[in-house]
Amino acid sequence: MRGLKLCGGPGAPRTVVNVAGLAVGRDFVIIAGPCAVESEEQTLRIARLVKSAGAHMLRGGAFKPRLSPYDFQGLGDEGLRILKAAKQETGLPVVTEVMDARHIEKVSDCADVLQVGSRNMQNFTLLKELGLVDRPILLKRGMNATLEDWLNAAEYILSGGNGRVILCERGIRTFETYTRNTLDLSIVPAAKEVCHLPVIVDPSHGTGRASLVHPMCLAAAAAGADGLLIEVHSHPSRAASDREQQITPEAFAGLVQDVTGILSVVRRSDPVRTA
Repeated sequence: MRGLKLCGGPGAPRTVVNVAGLAVGRDFVIIAGPCAVESEEQTLRIARLVKSAGAHMLRGGAFKPRLSPYDFQGLGDEGLRILKAAKQETGLPVVTEVMDARHIEKVSDCADVLQVGSRNMQNFTLLKELGLVDRPILLKRGMNATLEDWLNAAEYILSGGNGRVILCERGIRTFETYTRNTLDLSIVPAAKEVCHLPVIVDPSHGTGRASLVHPMCLAAAAAGADGLLIEVHSHPSRAASDREQQITPEAFAGLVQDVTGILSVVRRSDPVRTA
């Protein structure tokens, strides 16, 4: 592919990204939590529940990029404080989005993994700054991005000296209207054919429908994904954002059991490591 120098090619040794003792790219990693941090009580409760069900990391948005300026934008600095409190109580490493290069330092103080959302995949100024950061970066695929576009975005981070990049497929825009996006699971083995970076899948944004998260998690595991990024909320109908795609803690617990079963067949005998 044009322009790629650091993402590797066929036969290159696979990168394993270490996150607080977790080996993303070797161990199958499940990241779960609410779409947005809404309150301390809500976040701590979900963190406890997803950990008990088998999650390895906690996700939650403190800063929320929304299509409408009138929608909930996240709690900002207060959200970061809550995520830090959840990490201290549960021991779960935190994944949260950084939207602005000016926020990198304070988000890094809270998060173990900095997420680049799909709308920022080609924010090259942000990507260059993240190349200088001593934190793993979870890079979501842009909603209109080709595989080459996505990997070139990763190159911006890698070329700055930060080799700890995790790719995340989260669905692309197609003509389909039933789902929020079209989850492109073919990109998982395709990316692994041409790149050495770990690849995880976000079926929550990939479908936009809670009822489809479970089957798409199973399919992602069977397709060779290195992990999952799943939105979980105690009361999805009351969620401040993305309520249609968040699953309950009870559904998440059953999902983890079924994913473990799939992985025992297609990947390894002891696939999901207890957090």
